[in-house]
Amino acid sequence: MAARVLFSRKTLASSSIIASHSRGLQTFTLPDLSYDYGALEPAISGEIMQLHHQKHHQAYVTNYNKAIEQLDVALSKGDASTAVKLQSAIKFNGGGHINHSIFWKNLTPVREGGGEPPHGSLGWAIDTHFGSLEALIQKVNVEGAALQGSGWVWLGLDKELKRLVVETTGNQDPLVTKGANLVPLLGIDVWEHAYYLQYKNVRPDYLKNIWKVINWKYASEVYEAESSQS
Repeated sequence: MAARVLFSRKTLASSSIIASHSRGLQTFTLPDLSYDYGALEPAISGEIMQLHHQKHHQAYVTNYNKAIEQLDVALSKGDASTAVKLQSAIKFNGGGHINHSIFWKNLTPVREGGGEPPHGSLGWAIDTHFGSLEALIQKVNVEGAALQGSGWVWLGLDKELKRLVVETTGNQDPLVTKGANLVPLLGIDVWEHAYYLQYKNVRPDYLKNIWKVINWKYASEVYEAESSQS
C-alpha cells in the first residue's frame, strides 16, 4: 500500500500544474487505499468504495494527465488560446484528484480507530472554536446537506487567523481555492456518486453515518504539523 502522506498547503501547492511546463511534465497516478473496499461497512458500502475509487477517482487522474499533456504541447507551441481553454479541465480534474486523495485518508475502519474522537491539540481547538465536537459535526452536516448540486464540505485550518473553519466548495474545487491560507484537515465528498447507491437521495443520512469511519488521527496529524509552522 502507498505510504501515508500529509496533504499540507505545501503539498497541495506542489500538485498544481499551472507551471508544469517550467518544471517538466509530471504524471499522476491513482493512490492505493490503506484498507479494503468493504472495510468501512456498514457506514459506506464496499460497492460504493470500489466504484468511487476505481472509476471516479481514476477518471479524474486520467483526464488530469491528459490535460497536463495537452497543456505541455500547447505551451511548447506558444498556443496561448489552447492553454487558456485547458484551465477548466485542469482545475476540475486536478481538483478531483487532490480532493479524493485527501478523502481516502480521512476515512478508516472502525477496528482501526474510525470514529474515535480527536484528542490533543485538535480536540482542544474544536472545543474552543465550535464549543464541542458534537456542535462541529452538526455544523458540517447542516452545511454539507445544504450545498446545492455537487461539492465538498471541509474542516480546515486558517493559518493566517489561527483558527478552525468549516467551508464548502462546489464541484471539485479544492479548499485552497477559498483562500491560500486554508489547509484541509477533513473533507467530505457530497457528490451523489459518494452515497447514492446506498443512501439514495438522502444525503443527510450519509453525512450522519460517515462520522463512524472518520479518521480523526489523520486530521490531528495534519493539524499539529501545520500549527507548528504558524
